[in-house]
Amino acid sequence: MLEVMDLTKKYGKTLAADHIGFTVPDGRIGILLGPNGAGKSTVIKSIAGLLRYKGVIRIQGQDAGSLEAKRCFAYVPELPYMYDALTVREHIEFITRAYGVAVTEEEVERLLGRFELTDKQEKLGNELSKGMMQKVSICCALVIKPRVILLDEPMVGLDPAAIKELKEVILELKADGCTVLISTHMLEMVKELWDVTFVMDKGHIVGTYPREAVADEDLEALYFSVTGQTDRKEGI
Repeated sequence: MLEVMDLTKKYGKTLAADHIGFTVPDGRIGILLGPNGAGKSTVIKSIAGLLRYKGVIRIQGQDAGSLEAKRCFAYVPELPYMYDALTVREHIEFITRAYGVAVTEEEVERLLGRFELTDKQEKLGNELSKGMMQKVSICCALVIKPRVILLDEPMVGLDPAAIKELKEVILELKADGCTVLISTHMLEMVKELWDVTFVMDKGHIVGTYPREAVADEDLEALYFSVTGQTDRKEGI
């Protein structure tokens, strides 16, 4: 479970997140939806412990800054970062050692295979394309078998096959009881995934919508109605 309570973050005089609060239970997929500049990445980075903030964030009932929370938490950033001198395989090994998780050779091979990295595992971080870096970042998050996972615009830069695979993985995580939160402004990428959508605009949560409460309403129409944006493809 992920709980965010009264989260507030300022950059100078700019209020990027204004008393944000929401909960994503175990086995549910939450979508943090909003236009560019809405404050989504600020919320995600605060949850991930990359920003200082005011408020309370709990992961599986533990303070987000605690070791207990960090052990069961994974984060896929919008802009992946790779170590230049480590291979793809070594990135995954580094993460498993850092988290102290036991992973079999077969599990690693299966994960690499799912994201078409088997023949790329000896490539160095500085030899990878943006899409490949994104795949490695996703694998590093999944290998720790998280109970809560945050993904910030995870499908940007991925090819269609990888997007399809990631969607299947996300649904598998849900079935296994994992809490999933995806931050995005790409509506078409999450239409079949979400259980609850939090629509964010100008630093505020302007609407919270469980799927069962809006089953007959299109997510895209809902998004434009609450943000007041016009339905333009370039604005999605």
